[in-house]
Amino acid sequence: MSAMATPPSTLQTARTTVHRLSQRAAYDRDTIYAILDEALICHVGFVVEGAPVVIPTIHWRDADNLYFHGSHAAGFLRALRGGAEACVTVTLLDGLVLARSAFHHSMNYRSVVVRGVAREVTGDEKRIAFDALVEHVCKGRSRDARPANEAESKQTLALALPIEEASAKIRTGGPLDDEEDYALDIWAGVVPLRLTPAPPISDERLKSGVETPAYVTNYQRPTR
Repeated sequence: MSAMATPPSTLQTARTTVHRLSQRAAYDRDTIYAILDEALICHVGFVVEGAPVVIPTIHWRDADNLYFHGSHAAGFLRALRGGAEACVTVTLLDGLVLARSAFHHSMNYRSVVVRGVAREVTGDEKRIAFDALVEHVCKGRSRDARPANEAESKQTLALALPIEEASAKIRTGGPLDDEEDYALDIWAGVVPLRLTPAPPISDERLKSGVETPAYVTNYQRPTR
């Protein structure tokens, strides 16, 4: 049996090449995967009967596939299963960039665009994918949570989008004002932003004596 081909290190294609502010673009898998792994929500765009549709949903990555799931009754998943072209976007907001001029206000961010055609996930891959979903949302949780039973699995459609065409776009740093505006008596700088968990709230029907796991009390997202 021949060895499995190594995926290309760059995900740049004609369709994913960034043209505006191209110096902010990245096409390597490490950068793109890190953003996908940190984010909790993606937006899936596609066309159904000639009309554009964009749906927010949970995503997760395993190796070189981007997964998302939902009810078998969800029309958008059935459309994607049928071969509709998908464009998936993810954005992490890292800060508000306040410039001296209104025109040059901006945001620091890390974003990814993935394009391709998804396939339905079945069998053992579906079970493994569901465990990976739980781990993506809360690392360590799949060891404790009851896995999906057969009835729940049948109600759920899972799709995998091969990560073959993608790009990242990243902005960092402070405001970039016009040279003459640096003399203005106006504060300028960055307001950093991040996702910060609050103390966990136990369910009202939690059995007495059940302790809060460390992965809940110390919850954090993977970071750069």
